Amino acid sequence: MEKNLRERTKQFALRIIRLYSALPQRGASLVLGKQILKSGTSVGAHYREAQRAKSNADFISKVEGALQELDETTYWLELLGDSGIVTRARLNSLHEEANELLSILVTIVKRVKSKRTPNSLRLKTARR
Repeated sequence: MEKNLRERTKQFALRIIRLYSALPQRGASLVLGKQILKSGTSVGAHYREAQRAKSNADFISKVEGALQELDETTYWLELLGDSGIVTRARLNSLHEEANELLSILVTIVKRVKSKRTPNSLRLKTARR
């Protein structure tokens, strides 16, 4: 799954880059385009950083960073569609991929947190 998710986040970034390149480079579309370019390409970077995490806490922090960027990206996608700069139909598959990536990353964070919690409780109990 790691390689698949690595590739999916990279492909997501490339799709964001293509979207940005197709936007008119003026007015609101310029501002929204720069925002979505930054957040949409940061998702994969955060996920790659997470793969080199030094601890579970570090891993969670980096994946949660990717989640924040994804959530922000969905916001910019909504604004691009709602403003009429880009048709909602054109943004649909990109929005769906963002939501799928959000679900996957949330699941990963929950799993790591659930594995971490019993260990933390055992350590506290053992110290008493």
